[in-house]
Amino acid sequence: MINIPLLGTVKLFINDVFKEKEPWQIVTITTTTLLTSIWLWDVIFQDESLVERAKKKGLKLARYIPSVREKIDRELNKVGTDFQKDAVDRVKDVPYIVNLPTKGLSSEDILKLVEQHIQLGDYDWERGKVSGTVYKSDKNLTQLMGNIYRIASYTNPLHPDVFPGVCKMEAEVVRIACNLFNGDEASCGTMTTGGTESILLACKAYRDYAKEVKGIKKPEMVIPTTAHSAFDKAAQFLKIKVRLVPVNSKSFTCSIDAMQRAITKNTIMLVGSAPNFPYGTMDNIESITNLGVRYNIPVHVDACLGGFLICFMEKVGYNLPLFDFRLPGVTSISADTHKYGYAPKGSSVILYRDKKYRNHQYTVSTDWPGGIYGSPTVNGSRAGGIIASCWASMMYFGNNGYLEATRKIIDTTKYIERELRKMEGICIFGTPATSVVAIGSKDFHIYRLGELLRAKGWNLNSLQFPSGIHLCVTHVHTEKGVADQFLDDVQSALDITMKNPKVPVRGQFALYGMSQEIADRSIVGDITRNYLDSLYYTPK
Repeated sequence: MINIPLLGTVKLFINDVFKEKEPWQIVTITTTTLLTSIWLWDVIFQDESLVERAKKKGLKLARYIPSVREKIDRELNKVGTDFQKDAVDRVKDVPYIVNLPTKGLSSEDILKLVEQHIQLGDYDWERGKVSGTVYKSDKNLTQLMGNIYRIASYTNPLHPDVFPGVCKMEAEVVRIACNLFNGDEASCGTMTTGGTESILLACKAYRDYAKEVKGIKKPEMVIPTTAHSAFDKAAQFLKIKVRLVPVNSKSFTCSIDAMQRAITKNTIMLVGSAPNFPYGTMDNIESITNLGVRYNIPVHVDACLGGFLICFMEKVGYNLPLFDFRLPGVTSISADTHKYGYAPKGSSVILYRDKKYRNHQYTVSTDWPGGIYGSPTVNGSRAGGIIASCWASMMYFGNNGYLEATRKIIDTTKYIERELRKMEGICIFGTPATSVVAIGSKDFHIYRLGELLRAKGWNLNSLQFPSGIHLCVTHVHTEKGVADQFLDDVQSALDITMKNPKVPVRGQFALYGMSQEIADRSIVGDITRNYLDSLYYTPK
């Protein structure tokens, strides 16, 4: 309770301070004080603490010191040179073509060159030596996809009057997906070029919906730290603030309490993964949707990785918590048809509960001299061949084909998880929900295991914060002997590692491990940009 005499004392003090002031001085002092208070409030009460922000500012300023700048540049140049050398080594002795041939090559010569390029690389993906990447190896399917793309390669749904059949196939892919995720007649969506575009479009739809319906001008999205990096990309493109939510330390699923605390009046969407990419664990989608319903906020379920597994798992005997349109709070779902839908690369779907959300995904220009222009996705022209190939993949597998593939993949994943848990020296992060098994260790640096497995021909995904590696099981891994070979190689690599667990990590894994220890994350960004530059290297 406020002390009345105290208020009187404050009043007298203020009156005494201003008694000799001119009116304009009083106005100036009052305005300055108010603006300064607002500025201090913004400085102090941010997502990051003052200590964290001071630390980042100090690291940034340190880069302006000539000696520090020179050392950083020297190390970055060395890293860039190493990346370029790796790029050259990967293409072996195949010469670069940097100018157009004077005379066009024959079809036979072109096919030989393409086959030569496709066969470059040291990892035998056809025999399951890679994590994810290629989700099915089927010669009949590959031949069918080639024939389909040959027929449809020059079609474009941007011109529905010219190619109405391509638009029909896209609409059917979307409706099939809506039905698989238990949408009703109002559910809708579009095809996209991949999970990143699906996620970006969902963010765009909710940003614009929130602006028009709720008047939100400073949009924020609330996502778990394990949500796909495509959300961060979307935030950068669309100027949306990201509020990151930690995951539970044992289950590696989104902390619902933390998510609730992160919600503000500017929140335009909540996100849950089913499953997430790093650990393959599934967030508590039902609890997230309860928050969405309670605060009237759309909820996006990112099922890009395992979407075309989870919609079949219940039918093959694996129970999962609810994750789709059966939950009233789920307003959109992203799922990649080019993963466990087994379509060629470059296709995904973004689905909505209602077209009021999809309408805000569209881009419409009404006053262009070229005519009224409407585009459903990021691209204007789109590859009709990809749409036709995706549609054909669904027709090729049918419901029974997807059920059988799902059963094999989940059975194999559970078998691998079960056997890995028996091995001493490693641990499994959380409980894998679908096809991803993530491995860590408290006894040695897990990248050493990754390094040894790479020497045996395995290409696994590296994780950070905490360090880990994961295997994304695909249909290729269900072939006879592949899973057992992986487990045997893990065990033999473990036997070597546990003899001397303190041996440091070497090679590319050492660089990845070192990057986690760099306090200035902008330097890690520069390293990443150097790596991306190396992918476009051609000799001078």
